[in-house]
Amino acid sequence: MISRLITPHILRLAQGFPIISLTGPRQAGKTTLLRQAFPSYRYVNLELPDLRAYAAEDPRAFLREYDRFVIFDEAQRVPELFSYLQGRTDEDRIMGQYILSGSQNFLLLDAVSQSLAGRTAVLKLMPFSFAELGPKLPGSPEQAMWQGGYPALYDRPLTPAELFPAYLETYLERDVRSIAQVQNLGAFRNFIRLCAGRTGQPLNYQSLATEAGITAATVRKWITLLEASYLLFQLGPYYENLNKRFVKSPKLYFWDTGLLCHLLGITDPGQLGQYYGRSSIFENMAIAELLKQRLHRAAPVNSYFWRDHHHVETDLILQEGLQTLAYEFKFSFTARSEYFKGIERFRQAAPHLTGPSYAVYAGDESQTRSQGKILSWRQLGDAGA
Repeated sequence: MISRLITPHILRLAQGFPIISLTGPRQAGKTTLLRQAFPSYRYVNLELPDLRAYAAEDPRAFLREYDRFVIFDEAQRVPELFSYLQGRTDEDRIMGQYILSGSQNFLLLDAVSQSLAGRTAVLKLMPFSFAELGPKLPGSPEQAMWQGGYPALYDRPLTPAELFPAYLETYLERDVRSIAQVQNLGAFRNFIRLCAGRTGQPLNYQSLATEAGITAATVRKWITLLEASYLLFQLGPYYENLNKRFVKSPKLYFWDTGLLCHLLGITDPGQLGQYYGRSSIFENMAIAELLKQRLHRAAPVNSYFWRDHHHVETDLILQEGLQTLAYEFKFSFTARSEYFKGIERFRQAAPHLTGPSYAVYAGDESQTRSQGKILSWRQLGDAGA
């Protein structure tokens, strides 16, 4: 069984909060993690109709029976329960009294923010990171990009071609149709694929709307839905002026490049060597890896990209305390000093933002250069730890 980096942080926070809420994409391993981390807790799956009806119809009696040290899975299925959880935890004042998890994150987080604010520590569990995979990390960057990190691909005899079609259908039917009430699933499925084709590119709402045959307002709504489901995320531009960070175009990335490759129609890792967008997928994998590790440490994720008016870029800026880490990602098997060109321009533009600089490439050897460190893609697990 692969250990999760987030486990000690969940256990620590359970000593200081009455409720822990664990969110993340479907099939990221939330239930497995919680049942291992809290083996003495009772487990209640509110997906089951009889338990769901009991909790909804008589929440006081339900919480008398399940009064303390309980994991409520699919907790968002009974929104009526959250106000009673608030009263119960305020009265009992027991730390780690309840653990909540669910796959419909937008409902779970909405219920938590409305009823349990200040009483709940919210954590996010993503698919496996490189640091978690350890010796099970695929042997080549192409294999790692194509396979991704969903646990089912590492603990079951499944291939990406077998997992991801079923994964998407479950997501579309259970989250998009039933919860978000998107009726045209064909248009939404096409929209996800169009987003995949724009990985690493600035988000242009009107262009995407025109190609998808929907309105710009619908694009914004559907992007929000995909973010709330932890299928993709936006990386905003870095500006000293905070207001500009919110008005300039962000870039789109997927949390898992295995799912991304499936959406792009890549059926074999060998195809990536010739695929025109391989550099964007490599960049996506590296950025998602560094962000996942921070989420799994329950650490803040202050992440951006930087671009000057000559379109010279730094792929990732991470602010950690007083340090500003700068990263460039190159799908190349040869280490070169020129990889630091964008980072050097960023350092010149913002000399007060000091910190280490890294160029991550697809080769196996790591080197220290005068401009910073050149890291093998395999060392992303170390660089983010």
